[in-house]
Amino acid sequence: MPWWSPETHADRRPFLQARGRIRDAARNWFLGEGFTEVECGALQVSPGNEAHLHAFATQQSGEAGPRPLYLHTSPEFSCKKLLAAGETKIFDYARVYRRGETGPLHSGEFTMLEWYRAGEPYAAVMADCVALCRLAARETEAGELRWRDSVCDPEGEPERLTLIDAFALHAGIDLEAALGKRDALAEAALFIGVRVAIDDSWSDLFSRILVQHVEPKLGRGRLTALCEYPAEEAALARPLDRDPRFAERFELYACGVEIANGFGELTDAAEQRRRFEAEMNLKQATYGERYPLDEDFLDALGHMPPASGVAMGFDRLVMLATGARRIADVLWTPPV
Repeated sequence: MPWWSPETHADRRPFLQARGRIRDAARNWFLGEGFTEVECGALQVSPGNEAHLHAFATQQSGEAGPRPLYLHTSPEFSCKKLLAAGETKIFDYARVYRRGETGPLHSGEFTMLEWYRAGEPYAAVMADCVALCRLAARETEAGELRWRDSVCDPEGEPERLTLIDAFALHAGIDLEAALGKRDALAEAALFIGVRVAIDDSWSDLFSRILVQHVEPKLGRGRLTALCEYPAEEAALARPLDRDPRFAERFELYACGVEIANGFGELTDAAEQRRRFEAEMNLKQATYGERYPLDEDFLDALGHMPPASGVAMGFDRLVMLATGARRIADVLWTPPV
């Protein structure tokens, strides 16, 4: 039955009421921490420049003719411009849009809870993620995070794993030895039963191993912060001081589900341009399209202070806190 039928709505309403409680509690938590709530516009000249993210395109009419615009895939560019303008601690409940994302854990339109701390290390925003997971669980009767047959107690001490440790522990692969070596990673992938295609890049193989052998084992029983990604898998993150082959990127997992993606933010505009161009070249080669660069963002990046930030899937957090079966259960009006 459609989501608006009285019977279906009655089944979903407890999840939606919990969504409101969690949203209010999180907002109050941010305000108590000294954050300012912002509202970033969804229409942008560039939706983001990651090769495998697909945006909705539109255009704006004007005296000079139609101007191409996109619905943003994240408020990141706008938030970083606000940091360049002088804001220091900001958060946004942003509606974001991604073409081709559907399923129990995905929606083409969803809420991204995104926040930034200027002048603070990415360990600080990692701690924020843990605090918000605990807060969300406390707003429900169960007091835990659940997805299918997995349960996570966010009150426990989080597990912290580097990508090197995670690949060794859960896939039996020496990621450091295979770093940047496509054939070595392909051989390791085949040994553990991961499909390898002749045109797979190193990044393709890395992602497939991560999704099939690592992610499902993360966040079971307690939260897992997966950190220190290979630099090639962290286009917006600054490199580690002690080893620039890896970057200040982490993802937070509960019950095998990724719920947040955070960075120590890259502020080198020239390096960011190089990475974006490489990503768009890959997108062109893979999908036959590319998105423009936001030159205003690249200009602002040179004025942005050192900062750390996180994008959290708010709907996923609510879904896990309420034990909902799919993301559509926690959306007031799911996309048709």
